[in-house]
Amino acid sequence: MHLLPQLRKIEEKYPDELTVIGVHSAKFPAERSTQNVLEAVRRCNVAHPVVNDYAFQVWSTYGVRAWPTLMFIDPAGKVLAKHEGEVSLDGLDRALQRMIATYDSAGLLTRGPKPYRQVAHDRPESLLLYPGKVLANQASEKLYIADTNNHRIIEADFDGRIERTFGSGQAGMEDGQANEAAFDSPQGLTLDGESLLVADTENHALRKIDLVTGDVSTLAGVGHQSMRYHAGGAPLQVALNSPWDLTISDGRLFIAMAGFHQIWEMDLEATHIKPFLGSGREGLSDGAADSAMLAQPSGLEASNGLLYWVDSETSSVRMANLSGPPKVTTIVGEGLFVFGDEDGLGDQVKLQHPLGIAMRGDEVFITDSYNHKVKRVFPHNRGCLTYVGDGNPGLIDGTSNAARLYEPGGLSVAGDRLFVADTNNHCIRVADLKTQLLRTLELRA
Repeated sequence: MHLLPQLRKIEEKYPDELTVIGVHSAKFPAERSTQNVLEAVRRCNVAHPVVNDYAFQVWSTYGVRAWPTLMFIDPAGKVLAKHEGEVSLDGLDRALQRMIATYDSAGLLTRGPKPYRQVAHDRPESLLLYPGKVLANQASEKLYIADTNNHRIIEADFDGRIERTFGSGQAGMEDGQANEAAFDSPQGLTLDGESLLVADTENHALRKIDLVTGDVSTLAGVGHQSMRYHAGGAPLQVALNSPWDLTISDGRLFIAMAGFHQIWEMDLEATHIKPFLGSGREGLSDGAADSAMLAQPSGLEASNGLLYWVDSETSSVRMANLSGPPKVTTIVGEGLFVFGDEDGLGDQVKLQHPLGIAMRGDEVFITDSYNHKVKRVFPHNRGCLTYVGDGNPGLIDGTSNAARLYEPGGLSVAGDRLFVADTNNHCIRVADLKTQLLRTLELRA
């Protein structure tokens, strides 16, 4: 995922010298579905060909060991080099310049149009495009939606009437008035008084919307991805790495920094931002803040002096105390390669790539995204039960065990209503917490 922006720019720079072919070798069972791969290709706006290597044949043939891996193949079809892990745009560009110069001077480089037709993906007939997160404010009865692939934030009332939008709708990083500002694939949202804070994920930044004036400003980040772990610093001077969700507790802003496999914190005066939980190593290991291992934390919520989150890559729900030396504890989840769809207690519970979390009192709701469900988690006994969704992708309203969702992302509670960003259905769903009846919210301008 994080390589795609670099690859897009490289493809644009070398349109006649370079051919890019994506190979998708799935970790999770849900990722083996060609339809789900197609949705991911559309969501990520990928124009080059993508092979669904569901049986790991290409993976095995090329001796791949890690996600992501770049294979460089020369004009004769031989593997020239391999790079495991992420790479900076400058580093990739320098390597390609050397390769192109070498094969061009040898007369082996054939320039010309791509051997395939780049596809412009059709837009769905909906106001939203792959919404990632949603935030419901009971006091004002306002609903804020991260309209992720439209690169904007929507403000609506609880009945679905759109009142304002923030962002031009074009990907970019621009501060300014609501209709002139630009975001790039925004995700997590949280309120700080009269300000809405935004995890501007692909800009690797935190943004602030003044809800009185509508103006957008940058709170943290420099607009590009950090390629190394670091200790933080002045918010507007340090590079971040894929912030995915936000929550506030006792004057502290917590950030699910998915790309670093950490949770960060920032004081609301915006004088310092730094790691709070996680060693930076990807995995599932409990314990002290600086030694615990996390894996792409993607949903975050604070309640009663505790911080709860979902780690998408370990399919887990975890928590830490906010007073005293923080200690990480896993509620459900076992590791990077333990996943499924099982309700129950303790180690019986299996999730598949959860992305969102919301609280109502001591109740914990999560989006079990690749299982197309919303579930309830019970920290006191490590229990988990399906709340809404039958496990099949679809768009069906109805009672809990008959309704269908399609890779839901974020969710938020307001009173007796649970609002769900149903990402691949391009819509917001609402569950009645008294009846467990799920309906689709009709958004209208």
